[in-house]
Amino acid sequence: MKRRTRVWGIAAIIGATLGLDRLTKNLAIDRLAEQPVQEYAGGFVRLLYEENRGAMLGLGSGLPETSRFWVFTVLVGIVLIRLLLYLLLKKEIAFCEILAFSLIVGGGAGNVIDRLMYDGVVIDFVNVGIGGLRTGVFNVADTAVVAGVGLYVLCQVRLEIRAKRAKASAGSQPER
Repeated sequence: MKRRTRVWGIAAIIGATLGLDRLTKNLAIDRLAEQPVQEYAGGFVRLLYEENRGAMLGLGSGLPETSRFWVFTVLVGIVLIRLLLYLLLKKEIAFCEILAFSLIVGGGAGNVIDRLMYDGVVIDFVNVGIGGLRTGVFNVADTAVVAGVGLYVLCQVRLEIRAKRAKASAGSQPER
């Protein structure tokens, strides 16, 4: 893949992720804050406004404010910048890795932006499940990060299978 094409692709994925995340969080602020929970699809999907001071499922929300800032804003920001640099500078990279890492960067950046805009808080608003079996409350950025991680794992499994097949077929070739 040409460098220019890769850069535009990365920018498009990150931009779309950030744009959709911002749009949905703004809608959540405008239409869900101080409102009762809204249920759809027979209660499978619930929309509600929640401010999350921690990571996924509120992990770390009890940390002191300064610690949360350094871990969830600064450290995460550094990791995202390094991942973006990897995406841009690595000479050979599979398309599925570009997609996976771009989703992770876009989603992670969406939540870091929230923390900077809303005094260390991330806006969450979606909960799915059946009865008592439900997810934590999440947002589009969280979904992008989880999708990116899942896609990366699938990419690695696929690359591993291909490598094993190539090794097996090379071993079965007659010597010349």
